[in-house]
Amino acid sequence: MNKGRNTSTGERGSIIPRERGTDFEVPYARSNIEKCRCPQCPVQADNKCAQDKIDNLKTVMANLSGERVPDPEDVPGVYCSTGKATCQDLNPDRQCICYTCTVWKEYDLGEGMPSMYFCQNGKAT
Repeated sequence: MNKGRNTSTGERGSIIPRERGTDFEVPYARSNIEKCRCPQCPVQADNKCAQDKIDNLKTVMANLSGERVPDPEDVPGVYCSTGKATCQDLNPDRQCICYTCTVWKEYDLGEGMPSMYFCQNGKAT
């Protein structure tokens, strides 16, 4: 059973509602990296590691052709797809903005666990 968006067709409305407790994968895809709000998140705002990755990401993405994507450890976000952040000293006491993200909404991530702070607790499943 497909538990996510049909990325091959890109059709809106192709998200199949998931059942609680089932695995749910958000594709690590260029389109999700481009929609990701993690680089604007206050959790990463004062983090040198995350800020260095944010500064580098635009250049890296511009140099990749087609649907190619950078290595996940070079991307300061899309934690719902890749798992925990590679920057280990993020500030989880700051307000998370996951719920404002298009990826969050498209994949109904508010219903998964953990429901916030993918960067600290890992991806939602």
